Amino acid sequence: MNALAGVIFHFIGGFASGSFYVPFKKVKGWSWESLWIIGGLFSWLLVPFLAAYTTIPNFMDIILATDLSTLFYTYFFGLLWGIGGLTYGLGVRYLGVSLGGSIILGLSMVFGSLMPSIYYYLYPAAGKQDINYFFTTTAGICVLVGLLICLLGVILCGRAGVEKEKGLKSSVLVGDVNVDYNLKAGLVVAIVSGILSACFNFGLEAGKSMATEANELWKATHPNQGEFLFQNNVTYIIILWGGLTTNLIWCIYLNVKNSTFSDYSNKNTPLGRNYLLCALAGTTWYLQFFFYGMGESRLGNGASSWILHMAFIILFSNLWGVLLKEWKGVDKKAYRTIVAGIVVIILSIVVVGFSKTLE
Repeated sequence: MNALAGVIFHFIGGFASGSFYVPFKKVKGWSWESLWIIGGLFSWLLVPFLAAYTTIPNFMDIILATDLSTLFYTYFFGLLWGIGGLTYGLGVRYLGVSLGGSIILGLSMVFGSLMPSIYYYLYPAAGKQDINYFFTTTAGICVLVGLLICLLGVILCGRAGVEKEKGLKSSVLVGDVNVDYNLKAGLVVAIVSGILSACFNFGLEAGKSMATEANELWKATHPNQGEFLFQNNVTYIIILWGGLTTNLIWCIYLNVKNSTFSDYSNKNTPLGRNYLLCALAGTTWYLQFFFYGMGESRLGNGASSWILHMAFIILFSNLWGVLLKEWKGVDKKAYRTIVAGIVVIILSIVVVGFSKTLE
């Protein structure tokens, strides 16, 4: 039951992450940097604080009692992840929700799932899976197979993107086609984003002692009730401060460079609606990690949790891409390829989820 609950929580988190950009697409008359930072204030500052406050009443005591080295590395990985998150927005802008999300999150999935295991091979730690897990255990081999299947799905989605570019006129609006579509620029941004986005998982590992403390405090007052579902909410605070720092600096720079500070008070735009849409996008974005933490509490902070999280995000990003008609105007071959990619990713989710029953 723990494995099934973990998969369901990751499913909800993946839906939230794969869906968060949709409200942004409805914002009218604002520059990208303006909508991005308003959404970010909700996703990286306000909602995480509220979530921690409501689930871990003493979360600030845990943070204040944590050694500076742990806080620094957790925050530092948050800074790097923030760059990945920042370029994620640009990747989606240039490649669309489906293709951009697939490439970025596919890379993040590989680096985020494998790099910690390599680290723990070099520096063993009790309770942590090292790289041998993927080659010497039935469950680990199953996880690795699921990872490879998901990568195949990502490749198919990328292939569909190439076919899409062939079928569209450069920078020409065709119905609902994304006018910012730029494969070359998008790929560069997506690769940077995918690698750095994996730093969120590194931040979770660096700040694990805070989550462990929250877990132990909860278990002391709730004996025999398993692991604390919301233990990671305290760690998120520090990681997301790092992400907020990176994105706030960049977006303010763009506001100055592009003279777009007026967006926030421009009465020629639907201000109330824009703020609400950004708040919705930011809150939805945070929910991915709220439910990721719940899933991790049931599956453990190993490769399978990160792979499932990424796979569900890729799945929903592609489904939204289809529903939002990002593939309108392309030939049937490209459309069949993106559908095939979605099916393969679903298969990978089943394989990784099954692996937990083998442990």
